[in-house]
Amino acid sequence: MLKQILVATVMVSSLVVTGCASKGKKTAPPPPAPANTGMSGYGATDNSVAGTGLGDLASQVASKKVIYFDYDSADLTSEGQSTAALWAKYLVANPSLRVRLEGNTDERGTREYNVALGENRANTVQSALTSAGVSASQISVVSYGEERPAAPGHDESAWSLNRRVEFVQQ
Repeated sequence: MLKQILVATVMVSSLVVTGCASKGKKTAPPPPAPANTGMSGYGATDNSVAGTGLGDLASQVASKKVIYFDYDSADLTSEGQSTAALWAKYLVANPSLRVRLEGNTDERGTREYNVALGENRANTVQSALTSAGVSASQISVVSYGEERPAAPGHDESAWSLNRRVEFVQQ
């Protein structure tokens, strides 16, 4: 089991996905994910996780429900890869669970472009999960583009919080 997890982690970390990255643009690194310690709906007492040597996996995924992206990009950052790997372990250990990946963008760009970029971001996360052994039947993808901002405002601090994929357990 440990060997499979290590192989999955290596596969996720070596995953390279090309997106719509703009060359030469420098942006601030994505902000850390907001802490959320609520355990509602995250299988905190699920026996399929207990005794796996993975620690309290349910509480770890409960605090990592968002992956942030750089401007105009669908590429996973190293932090995004780590979050995807964590969720992959959790979903593989709990094959009856399902997750919806909600792709979002900041307000810049046309509506059509932002819906496509949000979908590309969610598909990138889905690809990382399935490459790590998660069943495709456990994952659904939706893009909201710019329609559901996490932060109000029209500056980089707000935009960086809006460029994201959220994990929603179903």
